[in-house]
Amino acid sequence: MSASDPTRAQLEQQLTKKKNEVDQLLQLEAHKLLQQRTSLAEKHHKTFSLLTALQNQILDEELIQWKRSQALAYNGVIQEGSLDQLQQWCERLAEIIWQCRQQIKRVELQRQQLPINNQGVDLLPELNTTITALLSTLVTSTFIIEKQPPQVLKTQTRFGSTIRLLVGGKLNVHMNPPTVKATIVSEAQAKALLKNENARALSETSGEILNNSSIMEYHPQSGVLSVNFRNMSLRRIKRSDKRGAESVTEEKFTILFQSQFSVGGNELVFQVRTLSLPVVVIVHGNQEANATASILWDNAFAEQGRIPFQVPDKVAWNRIIETLNYKWKHECQSAHGLTTGAMRYLSQKLFRQPLAPNSEKPVSWAQFNREPLPGRNFTFWQWFNGVMELTKSKHVQPHWLDRGCVGFICKNESQEALIQKPGGSFLLRYSDSEIGGLTIAWVSENENKQKQVWNLQPHTAKDFNVRGLADRIRDLEQLHFVYTQDERIVGKEEMFSRYYSKSPNPPSQPNDGYVKAEIQVTIPNIAGISLGSPVHEGSVTSPRSPSSGYGDHQSLMSSPQAGPVQYEMPSQISQDQMDFSENAQQNNSANGVGFDPQNSFDQFDSSNTIDVNELLSKVN
Repeated sequence: MSASDPTRAQLEQQLTKKKNEVDQLLQLEAHKLLQQRTSLAEKHHKTFSLLTALQNQILDEELIQWKRSQALAYNGVIQEGSLDQLQQWCERLAEIIWQCRQQIKRVELQRQQLPINNQGVDLLPELNTTITALLSTLVTSTFIIEKQPPQVLKTQTRFGSTIRLLVGGKLNVHMNPPTVKATIVSEAQAKALLKNENARALSETSGEILNNSSIMEYHPQSGVLSVNFRNMSLRRIKRSDKRGAESVTEEKFTILFQSQFSVGGNELVFQVRTLSLPVVVIVHGNQEANATASILWDNAFAEQGRIPFQVPDKVAWNRIIETLNYKWKHECQSAHGLTTGAMRYLSQKLFRQPLAPNSEKPVSWAQFNREPLPGRNFTFWQWFNGVMELTKSKHVQPHWLDRGCVGFICKNESQEALIQKPGGSFLLRYSDSEIGGLTIAWVSENENKQKQVWNLQPHTAKDFNVRGLADRIRDLEQLHFVYTQDERIVGKEEMFSRYYSKSPNPPSQPNDGYVKAEIQVTIPNIAGISLGSPVHEGSVTSPRSPSSGYGDHQSLMSSPQAGPVQYEMPSQISQDQMDFSENAQQNNSANGVGFDPQNSFDQFDSSNTIDVNELLSKVN
């Protein structure tokens, strides 16, 4: 053995010792790193649990509540919640989730660079799956419809909608803005889509929408990524093969909006879609009322998480009347809705007996808008919708807001209310027999102080387009005191005068040789209506006739037949008009057309409504 051998052995011994020390140190450090990895994984696991709970609260509670509120807004319920606030929450959540996902990716990279065998449970794959799923759920759930398409959708009519991605700005989706496409799908296709049966669901189309594709735009100031469809149009619709009770106005469709985009440098690709609220497709305006009923019922009573588009067949009366009240206030733009008396009247119409507004008596869909009311050829909803359309018109809305229109009161109740009031008192009520009709009931008093209640033939919106309601009331000189919605008696001038139309001052000499005529409504003098008292007499007006007066009052008082008709004309009449009048009389005589005072009018009792059109048809 050479002299160097002991030295070499010592070196080897020292190196071995050093190696063992390094191995021990590395094992210790590896153990510490493994503990830290385990601790970090446990913290991530806890964080992800909290993130899951927070995300569920935002998406499954706040966002779902906003969507529910959006549906109820169609029925007139004031929408609660702010979409901008929801976007702030979702964006902050997206930032946290994205940071957590980046941390998980760095842990994976470190494990690849420094692999350490873990004898325990490896949480990293589960964490990676969890955080990716959270991000995917957040992105797909925040692809929403900010502005719904019209739920009653008419073919060949332009409509719009706005789609928004609440987390698009934070995830830089706008760097490569996606295209959104709209498609109309049937109820069966919507069910299949929710079951992720995409291929079968969209194997065939349910209709053709024009201008159904557009690119999302980013608005830096608001941070909103959205697309606004303005010019879509449903060209055609394919109906289902269903036969039976369900009509086309009860068949529901939905608009599917879908898109695809990537985040993180094409690391994750998302296919997103969202379904609109149910829509009913119509082809003619006369289907709109029934379609509106289907949508009203669906929006009000659909349950969360339902199978598209199931709704209960029966609903408690208190929920029905609450929905009608919201709809009425919204459509008529009224702060005050249906009174307790109106609700009682509506329950009487539906059930043939009055019910308290809080009654839980069930109302079926058939009762609501499938079966006609007893003795009528229209349903409960068709009648209600008709008076709502009339009331929200410019002709009636001001008087409803002023409480000058009672509206919801039956003929018998109106007679009982008016018979106790001074002669010349009147009220405005909705017709029971004509959809969208408004009638005037008034009480007259003869010389013997005997009172009788009369009902004018109902007016509709078409009549009011000819002459407004306030002007008609002004024309009726025997109307003096209006019975209001809150059961007050108010002078008609105080209630209606500010709505009278201003009559132009007639020129001293017509420039074109003609004197302009004005329409004035009159009611023929009929036996039983007092004409003697200056307070209660006057020209009783009719809804659809030119201004006319009737002959000798004494003969009218003693006989049920009316005297000859005299038309009120301006004092200055052109020669052309005189010639026309004479020629018309000659033509009528030649054709055997004339006025027979003995066949002009029939006598009315208190239970009859004055049919002005019928009376005028006999005159003409």
